[in-house]
Amino acid sequence: MTDKAIAIYCFLDDFFKLSAPKEDAHCKLNDAEIATTALLAALFFYGNQGSAMKYMREHHGLKMIDKSGFNRRIHRLEARLIALFHSLGFTLKDLNINSRYIIDSFPVAVCRNCRIPVCKLLKGKAYHGYNEAKKEYFYGFKIQVIVDEDCLPVDYFVLAGSFADVTALQSMTIDLPAGSELYGDKGYTDYEQEDLYAQHEQIYLRIHRKINSHRPDQPWEVFLKNHFRKPIEGAFSQITDLFPRHIHAVTAKGFLLKVFLFLLAYTFDGLTPHAL
Repeated sequence: MTDKAIAIYCFLDDFFKLSAPKEDAHCKLNDAEIATTALLAALFFYGNQGSAMKYMREHHGLKMIDKSGFNRRIHRLEARLIALFHSLGFTLKDLNINSRYIIDSFPVAVCRNCRIPVCKLLKGKAYHGYNEAKKEYFYGFKIQVIVDEDCLPVDYFVLAGSFADVTALQSMTIDLPAGSELYGDKGYTDYEQEDLYAQHEQIYLRIHRKINSHRPDQPWEVFLKNHFRKPIEGAFSQITDLFPRHIHAVTAKGFLLKVFLFLLAYTFDGLTPHAL
């Protein structure tokens, strides 16, 4: 964990120095130390920032601030961390010489179904969704993620839980290099979107076909689509394994920030596999 913490800190410190003005010298912790602590919380402590703060204080000698001050600092860093995520995404796209990508979604519930009537984070039927994999309903968000061949996220998109995957495809802008192939399951079937991306962006959507599809696949196409799409299931399992049983947050914005930190922490973990 120590090597991982040092690797993440060095990367963040360099990025923040290049992308932001000079920090206030009177702050006990710089932005890289705050962000590193938040990512370690997501990666090793199931999102428990208090435990991560204790680890950084005891093992790295940081003069840690109080928890409320830490939360304010990490919220102020949100835009820069999102910019960092997209910068990493652009770099991963440049390094992906095969130009194959996978899109899929996973649900994130804000509360148990029995507590929906008293839920304070969200209100409305738009957040009532159905988890096809587990055959159960949930109340919260759907996180759309595009990953490269190594299952490292290059982009993500958030929608309310009730929206179908095809709605996300129609709402989001797919920013991939020309000549890329994007694999997805049958939930993303939209022939018009496929034609538009192929014609104008040279991005080819390789969507798994339904049985009654107007554009049926040949057997070899079915095999290739299943083969290239399957790894994302393992990636989502690794991401959600980082989650606690319940993600604690006071606001919906804070909840989504914590989900994003899990996604960013997973990306850093994949980029630093030997710093264990």
